[in-house]
Amino acid sequence: MSTDTETSRESEPTSPKRATGSPGERLDGRIGIGTAVLAVVSVQLVAFAVAFAVGYPGAYAGFAVVSAGAIAAWRNRGAFGILSAALGTVLLVALGLPLLMLVARQRLGMVVEMAADPAVQQALYLSVYAPLLAALASVALGVPLALVLARGFPGQELVESLVDLPLVVPHSVAGLAILFGFGKGGAFGGVQFTIPVIDFTFKFTVLQTMLGMVLAMTFVSAPFAVNSAREAFESVPTRVEWAARTLGANRWETFKRVTGPLAWRGVLTGGVLAWARAVSEFGAVAIVAYSVEFFYLPEGESLSAQHAPVFIYNTYLSAGLEESGAVATLLLALSAVIFLLVRTAAYDDGGWP
Repeated sequence: MSTDTETSRESEPTSPKRATGSPGERLDGRIGIGTAVLAVVSVQLVAFAVAFAVGYPGAYAGFAVVSAGAIAAWRNRGAFGILSAALGTVLLVALGLPLLMLVARQRLGMVVEMAADPAVQQALYLSVYAPLLAALASVALGVPLALVLARGFPGQELVESLVDLPLVVPHSVAGLAILFGFGKGGAFGGVQFTIPVIDFTFKFTVLQTMLGMVLAMTFVSAPFAVNSAREAFESVPTRVEWAARTLGANRWETFKRVTGPLAWRGVLTGGVLAWARAVSEFGAVAIVAYSVEFFYLPEGESLSAQHAPVFIYNTYLSAGLEESGAVATLLLALSAVIFLLVRTAAYDDGGWP
């Protein structure tokens, strides 16, 4: 009898489970978070396009704030969550609306014309190449320092203050510091060596040289690489490192097999931030290396060009807002694509590279 009852119960169709959570969370579960984010971004872009088309782009700011609060309410975040979303969106609008306006007010023909200009191409190339060298220098020299800072030592506060000092130094002062420190009469102003076999002579010169540009960019961007790497190393559990040491690994093996794999995303993020900061540098570069000679790979020869922010400023003074805005849009698009690609790679689910 009991067997028949159990059999009949097993044969009975199970009732569907009642959905739990807010409507927004249930919707995310059905369509996926990525699709939901894409839908929200698409709606925001359409709203901005409509507001811009009717001549009231400022109305989009109100729409963005209200829609953020509505999404928080839909996801059942409560009054505090709604207020946080609304206030946070005010800052996002302040950051994003000028960039949207910059892109929206450009004339496509002018952007295409400036993109085909060899001088613009050379400036954009230099503005990726030189910051890349500065970011590599910041990471190569900053990671060992970050590891030491993460472990701690007496007087660490003084070193951390020195690392962070470029963040508060005015850009023009940074450029002057580079000239006083490494220019004529500076610490390495008279350094020169020659390799007779290949007829190569190197002279340490920073004024109007690629070396000076990279030094200026490294000066302002190194804090981002050091601080990001330090935070990544500090997040690595000490017990895991000690476990590796007790199993016979030396310090280098522990870093290679334990610390590095657990902290590499933070190190890469620091390098990306350092690159982005170097791309945006104007004041120090304008003082130290207004125009530099470098090897331009597409043409296979050395030529002289300006860092894109300096080039954009000169274009604004000589040609006006329209042409400088077109070049600025090209630089913004190029930087955004590279930044997003590297950030996506950094936060992929892949392991230690």
